[in-house]
Amino acid sequence: MNSTKMPRRYDVDALRAIAFGLLILYHCGMFYVEGWGWHIKSAYTAEWLTEPMRFLNQWRMSLLFVISGLAVAFVHGKYTGGELAKRRLWRLGLPLLFGMMVVVAPQHYYETLGKGLIEPGFWRFYLQYLTFHDFPGEAWGGENSLKWTWNHLWYLPYVLFYTLLAIALGGLLHRCRVHLAFQRLRGLWLIAVPVVPLMVYGNVVFPHFPGVNHTLVADAYGHAMFGTLFFYGYLIGRDTGWWEALAGQRRVLLWIALAAYASLRTQEWWVPENPSWLIEQLSFLSVYVNRWTWILVLMAFAYRYLNQPRPWVRYGTAAVFPWYVLHQTLTVMLGGELARFELGPVLEPLLVLGGTAVGCWALYELIIRRVAWLRPLFGAPIELRSDAGAEPGNGEKEQVPADAAGRDDGEPGGARIRAQVGSVG
Repeated sequence: MNSTKMPRRYDVDALRAIAFGLLILYHCGMFYVEGWGWHIKSAYTAEWLTEPMRFLNQWRMSLLFVISGLAVAFVHGKYTGGELAKRRLWRLGLPLLFGMMVVVAPQHYYETLGKGLIEPGFWRFYLQYLTFHDFPGEAWGGENSLKWTWNHLWYLPYVLFYTLLAIALGGLLHRCRVHLAFQRLRGLWLIAVPVVPLMVYGNVVFPHFPGVNHTLVADAYGHAMFGTLFFYGYLIGRDTGWWEALAGQRRVLLWIALAAYASLRTQEWWVPENPSWLIEQLSFLSVYVNRWTWILVLMAFAYRYLNQPRPWVRYGTAAVFPWYVLHQTLTVMLGGELARFELGPVLEPLLVLGGTAVGCWALYELIIRRVAWLRPLFGAPIELRSDAGAEPGNGEKEQVPADAAGRDDGEPGGARIRAQVGSVG
């Protein structure tokens, strides 16, 4: 255990806060984007939302797993393995259990009500929910197999699992000097080497276990993809040389990322329904280079321009986990209630988005932040610090957002490739 205090990494704080802000926008967008399934849908769906949603969809969750891996690397030397495991079990497990029991329940109510499986009346539904009532059909995603499901909180058990793996395997990885090999990657090797395992998963794992299903125990492709990205973050850690080299390549990486996304979005023109092996591999390559390069771009620009204290970063570091736990339930509740008033395609979305943001702010500032015993239930520390939250480099923050059931980062050829691009990764 090393008690040496490391410099705070404000860029990682900032990037995490930005990623969570994008997550709130994304989940509001899920209510309105045309042709994408979600818990409930507005009557005012919009086709134009498809493009920005696709763009975010390719890397948003992957970025968060990389950030979580970085967070664990930053604190692994501060605590013993047992201490860190206990802290993470408390910090992630308690909000997950409370979220499944309390926070997520209104999402299930509005989804089940929208399917016509129950009569209006939340408290009657909630009593049935708490007592594991068997609703007809599949009232909500996963209800047939697990009565209390986690919806947008699925990321918490995943990142907790990877954290425990990192604690168990960290010593072996360092003895084998895997982190040193990763930290020495420069130039195009910084893209090529990490993309190779992702290509293997697209070819070998995805055909047998397509997509990410958020179940934790039967999600081979999800674990291959997200677990690898988590460990990329863990291996990168604080190595200054790696970060400086990354920041120096930020403009080149941006051009590569733009080209990769253009290649990805034009696949319908150059990938036939039954592509040859070579075309299929090129298609896979565009998917994974796009994903990994955008993550590098965001980290590079954040390191160069955001690695300094700012009030919004300090606030975001403290508030981001409670906002994450709350936001999708507020979006679903507002969407479900406002739909009854037929407010139109401009006013309704503004109220849903604004209401979600204001609701998160009000619940955090006026209740959660002021009631000590409530804070751990929403992932906030019992003791609030003067710096508005612990830094990822010194151990207390590993904020992890999540996606709801629905769409997620997409994957890779013909019908198969297009199915993967519209799926998860």
